[in-house]
Amino acid sequence: MDRYSFLNAAHTAFFADLYDQYLESPDSVEPSWRAFFQGFDFANEYNGGPVEQLSQAYTSSNSVGVDSSAQLGQLTKEFAVLKLIDAYRTYGHLLTKTNPLRDRKVEHPDLSLEKFGLSQADLNVNFEAAKTIQLPTATLGQIIAQLEKIYCTTLGIEYKYITDEATVQWIQNHYEATEAKFDNEEKKEILHKLIEAVSFENFLNTKYVGQKRFSLEGLEAAIPAMDFMMDAAADKGVEEIVVGMAHRGRLNVLANVFHKPAQDIFAEFDGKDYDAVEGFDGDVKYHLGLTSTRKTRSGKEIHVNLTPNPSHLETVGAVIEGIARAKQDTVFVDQPSKVLPIALHGDAAISGQGIVYEIVQMAKLRGYKTEGTIHVVLNNQVGFTTNYSDGRSSTYSTDVAKVTQSPVLHVNADDTEAAVRAFLFALDYRMHFGTDVFIDLVGYRKYGHNEGDEPKFTQPILYKLISKHPNSRNIYNARLLEDKVVDDAFVKSLEQQYKDALESELSTSREREFAKVRTFMEENWDGFNIAGRDKMVADYVTKVSKEELTAIAEVITELPGDKKFINKVTRLIGDRKAMFFEKDALDWAMGELLAYGSLLTEGYDVRMSGQDVERGTFSHRHAVVKTEDTEESIILLNQLKEQKGQMRIFNSLLAEYAVLGFEYGYALTNPNTLTIWEAQFGDFSNGAQIMMDQYISAAEDKWSNQNGIVMLLPHGYENQGAEHSSARLERYLQLCAESNMFVTNVTTPANFFHLMRRQMITDFRKPLINMSPKSLLRHPAAVSSISDFTDGKFQYVIDDANVNAADVKSVVLCSGKFYYDLVAKREELGRKDIAFVRIEQLFPLPIEQIAEVFAKYSKADDFVWAQEEPKNMGAYGHMLMNFDLKPLRYAGNQAFSAPASGSSVRSKKRYAEAIAKVFDKNL
Repeated sequence: MDRYSFLNAAHTAFFADLYDQYLESPDSVEPSWRAFFQGFDFANEYNGGPVEQLSQAYTSSNSVGVDSSAQLGQLTKEFAVLKLIDAYRTYGHLLTKTNPLRDRKVEHPDLSLEKFGLSQADLNVNFEAAKTIQLPTATLGQIIAQLEKIYCTTLGIEYKYITDEATVQWIQNHYEATEAKFDNEEKKEILHKLIEAVSFENFLNTKYVGQKRFSLEGLEAAIPAMDFMMDAAADKGVEEIVVGMAHRGRLNVLANVFHKPAQDIFAEFDGKDYDAVEGFDGDVKYHLGLTSTRKTRSGKEIHVNLTPNPSHLETVGAVIEGIARAKQDTVFVDQPSKVLPIALHGDAAISGQGIVYEIVQMAKLRGYKTEGTIHVVLNNQVGFTTNYSDGRSSTYSTDVAKVTQSPVLHVNADDTEAAVRAFLFALDYRMHFGTDVFIDLVGYRKYGHNEGDEPKFTQPILYKLISKHPNSRNIYNARLLEDKVVDDAFVKSLEQQYKDALESELSTSREREFAKVRTFMEENWDGFNIAGRDKMVADYVTKVSKEELTAIAEVITELPGDKKFINKVTRLIGDRKAMFFEKDALDWAMGELLAYGSLLTEGYDVRMSGQDVERGTFSHRHAVVKTEDTEESIILLNQLKEQKGQMRIFNSLLAEYAVLGFEYGYALTNPNTLTIWEAQFGDFSNGAQIMMDQYISAAEDKWSNQNGIVMLLPHGYENQGAEHSSARLERYLQLCAESNMFVTNVTTPANFFHLMRRQMITDFRKPLINMSPKSLLRHPAAVSSISDFTDGKFQYVIDDANVNAADVKSVVLCSGKFYYDLVAKREELGRKDIAFVRIEQLFPLPIEQIAEVFAKYSKADDFVWAQEEPKNMGAYGHMLMNFDLKPLRYAGNQAFSAPASGSSVRSKKRYAEAIAKVFDKNL
């Protein structure tokens, strides 16, 4: 009996599927097939020769007859063709014609017939393997021609690094399907959008010669591609699109995709002042955002948002993810894919800036995922003046996509239809899988980095090519004319209509006195008003009833009885119960959790993220407790009896920049969520300083955007060295001006409780930077009574209740943990003539409240600012600039370059010296 008879009745497609199964799991295939595939692999891998060797091995076997030998030979050839097909799928993108200016500088893979054991004689032989690329049985020549057409033209795709077989199969089925054809009306619409894109840039170039606009010229195909993708997204059920992009092409996108009135753009070019209230300075035109409603060609409406963006190009990528997630958490809870984030990158920026890697790593994490982002690289092959060969080590600028096994489409920006197909394919992929997808749109930059720059200084050869290269509108127009889809009259009519519309908008713009301010996502902020200093230092009713507080405490101090927890957790929760129901002395964690619980009861949501926030870096919070045997996560705050809001708390990835940007975007979208980012240690916020500088401290002034983000930054000198002492309070205070944010350093659990509640109950939102405690989390004196929560309010200044004002000679202003150490020293010395006044809010500085306190101490002649930080750090400089009630004597350490000493002995000595200066003005 022929022991290879099992080959006779099999179909080639079956062979291919079975071989894939064998590669995935050899033991899962039937033994005779496994033996065959082992021989096949052996012949190719170890004999180092063509696959015919396997056929020869079988032919020489006594048990294989002539007929079987012929079948085996044909089958071996079929496998060779399958391997050739797989090679095109894997390496075809390296053979694409995606550079519109010159040949690509990549090492071409060897896809010669001989490498696969095939020859010229096989080109006219029919192969069943053709069916795997959706052809009927076809010759090898026809198969290769189809592979070249699919994988090696102006559009290529990378995807073979994806390990999920179902995903790979989906991509192959969709990408290799018969090429989607655009009908004549669609082609006219593509041309129409190209005409708009090109004409807009030409118009600006004529009317505003030499002004910076960071034009899209060389990548105009992005406009019809974005336009078609957004319309298709609406047809697929997307209701919200959130776009982040840098300045390259931004004005064109605003005008021709988001339909921002051109007259507004022209007013910005004319440099007109804003019609906004005082306290708004605005920003350059190519940083501004827009929210609008777009009507699609099919009659649907879709809400689109282009997020404001600073010159730190990739920063906005994190913000749009936060915006998208906030919308998904609140409006589209059951259908999150209805919100689509789109990130437009530059090729130099996406490969050069580390925040991109952070954002990509967030894509599938439960606290940050947004059901997939479409990443579009506007690839102009140069970054400012730097060639791509000096700007990255990777083959492609998009190679970061491989981190999450996201497919990448590479497309020549001169082939507009290919660009549109790429964008539509990317949309289909995202909607199907809910994961990221990348598009590398390869074009060029017609001018320099900006329109006043001379690019020939650094790329003379490249710009000689660019100067002779036709734009994509002319290329596509010529194609449609040749195909008789349009005629010259039609094209000229479209051009004239658009030019006339721009002229009309320009005329209207020049009749206006002011440039118009359009607030980003204004509808989300109905009922909230930008506040000045008076409202930021006013008193608010933040207390809660004893009944409400007790109801919350009952839930958060009781673990589920049917679940097992480690002894330490059981004891910790029991201690919390005792401190509320027996001792009336609530610690920091209890005050914090009660604040969140009260807000949840009143209908606000709470979102917190950061490294280790679920437990807390210092093991104090335990907002999430884990069962011992199954590690089930339990959030007691989500089990409140009268709960109306949702507690969302997530340990973040080990990153600060992107995570803070994400939370900023979340808070920007949802003013009714208390959005908190906590640094593991306060100084770790250094890694996110760009978010502070460009968004948190300045966005209200630049873009009229309110934001209630809370930053909790652990701060305090506990002899842990330079890195883990200071949250760099001085940096935040230096950024404070024009009522732009709160900076606090509170000292009691109750005051933190009222601070968190104040953040939400007002009709305005400001960022809040709070220096959070470390040692105070368990300090026996840092406790509050229940009445402090039920009868109190946020105290901007806390006077000294332990002295007789008539006896006081020295009034010491201080903040944070230092207060407790000063009190301890006073008790040690038995001093009665010194009062410690805590400044709980450092910005805006509560001058009126401080003046009231000072009035009590009529006999004092020594007014002091005391701090644990070095003289050039902390709040001393801020007090010098902003406090003029009394001259202040400085008591503290001298200036240092590092925040603290690495030696605990030296650190304690310096600390003692600083305290001593408080009590002796002669030191």
